[in-house]
Amino acid sequence: MVNPDDFEDFTTYLTALAVELDRYANVPDDVLEDIVRRDGSCLWLYSTGDAPEWTGDDLSDRELAAVICARCTAQLACLELELRTAGPFTLGVWGALSEDDRRALYPIWRARRATTNGGDQR
Repeated sequence: MVNPDDFEDFTTYLTALAVELDRYANVPDDVLEDIVRRDGSCLWLYSTGDAPEWTGDDLSDRELAAVICARCTAQLACLELELRTAGPFTLGVWGALSEDDRRALYPIWRARRATTNGGDQR
């Protein structure tokens, strides 16, 4: 996954991330969901009984979620699935990005899909 520290500005980073997500453009939603369910670090924690204790404080919980997401192998599939299903109405941490970051990414991602999928804008 691209590293935001490697870019001079946030928009360039988001554009690079949208390009990286292009690999999932033709993957069906159910396949993405299977990948996230099978390989997602957060779901693994819940299935093993090692779920974190959420504090109810948005900032602390986002930081905890970001730590869980940091090394997740399903991070991009998770992000793609969230952009497709929630779009600009996204909440929480998905694909290691906060909702504000995903909301900023969404129009860039959507514009790329309009050109790469022949106008299919989910």
